[in-house]
Amino acid sequence: MTYRVNSWGNGFTAEVTIVNRSATPVSGWTLQWAFGANQRITGSWNVSLTQSGRQVTAKNAAWNASLGTASFGFQGTHDGSNPVPDAFTLNGTACSVG
Repeated sequence: MTYRVNSWGNGFTAEVTIVNRSATPVSGWTLQWAFGANQRITGSWNVSLTQSGRQVTAKNAAWNASLGTASFGFQGTHDGSNPVPDAFTLNGTACSVG
């Protein structure tokens, strides 16, 4: 998966792209991660997003549940520090950011 961020002042947008490189089809996905600072999501597109503290959960939309490649984005705020999140998991399995 990739995580691209555009940060300014105390705001940012991020684009996440997930690619299923497995031979096993994925029908329905949940991506979770942990923010490393005080980032807060204020809006999103192409995904259902929830946040509890630093933990974020992204669930597929109905039309992108069958995972080949899926992209989604969100906007948010931060308190001057906006590190790349860590602890990404896809359907409970750790995944790398690259």
